Amino acid sequence: MIKYFLLLFLPILLSANLTYVFNHNKEVALLESFDIEASFLYDPIMNQMKTKKSTIKKNKYFFKAMDEAYTFIPAIKSILAKHGIPPEFLYLAMAESNFSTRAYSKKRASGLWQFMPATGKIYGLKIDEYVDERRDLIKSTEAAAKYLSQLHKRFGKWYLAAIAYNCGGGRLNNAIRKAGSDELSILLDPKKKYIPRESRFYIRKIVALAMIGQDEQFLMHSEYEHLLNRANAYSISTVRLSSGDSIRRLSKMIGIPLIELKKLNRHLKYDFVPPYAKGYDVYIPYIKLNEFKRKYTPEPMKNIYKVHVVKSGDNLSKIGKRYGVSYRVIKDFNKLKNYRLSLRQRLIIPIDSRIKSKKIDTRHYYMVKKGDTLESISKAYKVSVQNLKLQNHLRGSLIRIGDRLKINE
Repeated sequence: MIKYFLLLFLPILLSANLTYVFNHNKEVALLESFDIEASFLYDPIMNQMKTKKSTIKKNKYFFKAMDEAYTFIPAIKSILAKHGIPPEFLYLAMAESNFSTRAYSKKRASGLWQFMPATGKIYGLKIDEYVDERRDLIKSTEAAAKYLSQLHKRFGKWYLAAIAYNCGGGRLNNAIRKAGSDELSILLDPKKKYIPRESRFYIRKIVALAMIGQDEQFLMHSEYEHLLNRANAYSISTVRLSSGDSIRRLSKMIGIPLIELKKLNRHLKYDFVPPYAKGYDVYIPYIKLNEFKRKYTPEPMKNIYKVHVVKSGDNLSKIGKRYGVSYRVIKDFNKLKNYRLSLRQRLIIPIDSRIKSKKIDTRHYYMVKKGDTLESISKAYKVSVQNLKLQNHLRGSLIRIGDRLKINE
């Protein structure tokens, strides 16, 4: 009987043991990619994070975020690999923004990798009237990869690069000097507080997320099994539109819903690309690339947008208010060297050409003036601040003179 029992259950016990060894080895290899010693597997706070996030509800939330980023995760991995950065740093982006290109913090950090404006500009990200490339999933990842590479070159270990990304190289350098060591176990000392509490939890969070992300057993028995089959090649393509071209026109041309096109191009502040002389790159699904090549031809802006003929008494500010468009945008689209206009001058107004030439109802749009705040506008129009933020896709309370705000839907 005992012999029969052993024959029946021995394969199961062996399988369970092999699975444990396999998972253990994978976790050790993951730590090695961060230059972290295997003993960190027993860090109680990291394991608590892992266990907490591994509950059914939290796990589904985790993989839902992975699923929504399905289209561009291969692109992120390819860029990290190009710069010699371990693929596990993908989870640094998840820790920063939960893979949301629209993420915006109280400290004004924005995008997938949560760049501050000054740091973003140092690494070549453009932030102006038309774009915020901190939200550009490709350019921001290139910038983050360059930044992480420099931090690794400076500190010599990948876990130090990750910590420095969070608290700053100068602060980490001071912490190492005070501790007399760059060992992770020493830097994480909660009593000595060599690095900020946020950073002590930050590196643990990245490791915990990476371990959950490689949990193939969960994936195989869930609705997210398809994530296992995700290709490593790019699933998005970069295409160039001519100066000021409409992405609404592009969406119709290649047959992709405008909302999906916007998800890939969160860095665009308007429904058109900037009126830069050389045009501007946008992203489309890879499967639409051939269709784009067949169908796309630059179109004169007068055929896409509204044309306004200047009348007596007109000025850029007045015209802008009429159409709900910033006067600066009108100036740029028409390549005006100054603000002077002449009678019967024809101006391109970047709104749909089918919109009638009547004044836009101010109940629906408002042009921000000097001294305006979201609070003052909400009181004037009896609309909540939260409503204004939702309608205008605002993460914070920052608005600028000339901005066009939607008042109600």
